[in-house]
Amino acid sequence: MEQKKFDLTSFIGMILLGGILLYWMNTNKPDEEILETTTTEQITDSSKASNTQNTVTVNKPVFENDSLKQVAFTNKLGAFAQSAINGKEGVTVLENDVVKLTIDNKGGQIVEALIKNYKTHDSLPLYMIKDKNSSFNINFGTTDNRILNTKDLFFEASTSKNGENNILSMKLKVSDNQFLEYRYEMKPKDYMVNFSIRSQGLSSVINSSNTINLDWSLDGYRHEKSLKTENTMYSWLYYKADSEVDYISPGNSEVINDLNWVSYKQHFFSSNLLSDTPFNSATITSTDLVKNEEIDTVFTKRFELKTPLALTNGELNYNMKWFYGPSDYNLLKTYEGTGLDETADLGWGIFGFLNRTVFYPVFNFLKGLLSNYGLIIILMTIVVRLIMSPLVYKSYLSSAKMKVIRPELTALNEKYPGKDNAMKRQQETMAIQRKAGVSMMSGCIPAVLQMPVFFALFKFFPTNLALRQESFLWAPDLSSYDTIFTLPFKIPFYGDHVSLFPILASIAIFFYMKMNQSQQANMQAPTQEGMPDMGKMMKYMIYFSPIMMLFFFNNYASSLSLYYFISNLLTIAIMLVIKNYVIDEDKIHAQIEENKKRPEKTKSKFRQKIDSAMKQAQEQQAQQKKGKK
Repeated sequence: MEQKKFDLTSFIGMILLGGILLYWMNTNKPDEEILETTTTEQITDSSKASNTQNTVTVNKPVFENDSLKQVAFTNKLGAFAQSAINGKEGVTVLENDVVKLTIDNKGGQIVEALIKNYKTHDSLPLYMIKDKNSSFNINFGTTDNRILNTKDLFFEASTSKNGENNILSMKLKVSDNQFLEYRYEMKPKDYMVNFSIRSQGLSSVINSSNTINLDWSLDGYRHEKSLKTENTMYSWLYYKADSEVDYISPGNSEVINDLNWVSYKQHFFSSNLLSDTPFNSATITSTDLVKNEEIDTVFTKRFELKTPLALTNGELNYNMKWFYGPSDYNLLKTYEGTGLDETADLGWGIFGFLNRTVFYPVFNFLKGLLSNYGLIIILMTIVVRLIMSPLVYKSYLSSAKMKVIRPELTALNEKYPGKDNAMKRQQETMAIQRKAGVSMMSGCIPAVLQMPVFFALFKFFPTNLALRQESFLWAPDLSSYDTIFTLPFKIPFYGDHVSLFPILASIAIFFYMKMNQSQQANMQAPTQEGMPDMGKMMKYMIYFSPIMMLFFFNNYASSLSLYYFISNLLTIAIMLVIKNYVIDEDKIHAQIEENKKRPEKTKSKFRQKIDSAMKQAQEQQAQQKKGKK
């Protein structure tokens, strides 16, 4: 094959063509029409500021020719073109002892919200807003038929003081006398930040026939150790409308009238927007972002608010508040009249009432005496059990009375055997119990009265911020589960770890139920023909309940397991004291015999109706029996 030779003529031609191409590229520019339609301004992320002064990073101009830049932005933004032309990158930091907010010139919105004095479960700074997980925008139309979004426009920042309060004014200007303003005012040591939206001189610029929409969305960062607990049980979108606080479940969207505030609640922390002027026809949406709880994730839920804003005399004028902080009942109740304390999730009805009026005051009092929260829980458990001990005594006293009359009830079953005598047997049984001063309900009522306490504390401990990341014994965080051993696999409904406090609580409840079995047996009348054997059912419950508790509480707050462990131990101790040192069966038997000698009290109307109904049923049963013969 012939070897290729160097061609000098071709080489010179290539150099000439390259030179011509470079000259053409550097001397010819697109015309103004192309620039107006195809060029956009690109803005990099804002630089970070570390103080309350406005920190500005000057944006590199897209256009070298200012006249071309002005023409392009005028065609795109109309009256707000100057805000884009003169716009500068930068952020302003407002901070006090508890919260730090970073506000960007672009959009005038909060781009970082740091909750001070708290950390995530993995010891990182606790941000509610960071890396564009939130957006706050007002969408509006102009009189020259443009649709604009504040999140895309540059505001001009200026700071000032009002006493000890730091003030930040962010203005989106048409001119010095025409602007849209976001005004932030931060107080010392307060999570609540005053925020207002107002316009001046824009009645001739904003098209009032178009809807002005406010959109606020946030993807909630995961903060806690247990993703399942944080996301599934305690992250909700709360709202207040018509003086009522309610919430929506994930995956739902609702239109709410007269909306006072929304709270994007994430277990122990929340992002709230409050308005003095209620929003009408606001749409709120909650979306679950967790696809698989076994996979580590950054975000838990997406919260969204979309609401129209009303003009007053052609201008916007809304006084609002931002709250980025802990969902602490003790803190939220200080904001009187807002109803924010209801987002602390203390339970509904009687359960919330007990938490607010009994358990929080007791807990706060003990917190003022001790610094170890494990000991506070133990002391609180002792207080609760002592308060409940009269109910335990009442239940045990009824059990002892039933034990005394049990031989008579057994004899009654033998006297009236079979289904045909069921009504007569029941009637005589009630008569014996009535004469002895014994009621089946007297044993059930104490147990029923203890149930509200059980469910109230079921809400109290896992939502109590004071317990978050507080350690006790082997548990590093009383608001989450403790781990003594990590399993190489996952057990359904149990998890991939072993928690010790639920094991101790399960053992304690087993011995409590074992001890309580004889008491329950005394409370039951002898088993009648055709009726289920409650004794056998109780035997199964002795083993079933501790196992269920072991599985359920393995992923729950260790503070709750600690409470149930101590509570069951104290209940066992109280029962032993009552049985051995308080209850005297001989005295009870003598009292029952004395009661039998007394004339029977006049029956109440309710009792008369029951006896009459039972007598009629007995007569009908006898007639049916004769008819068969």
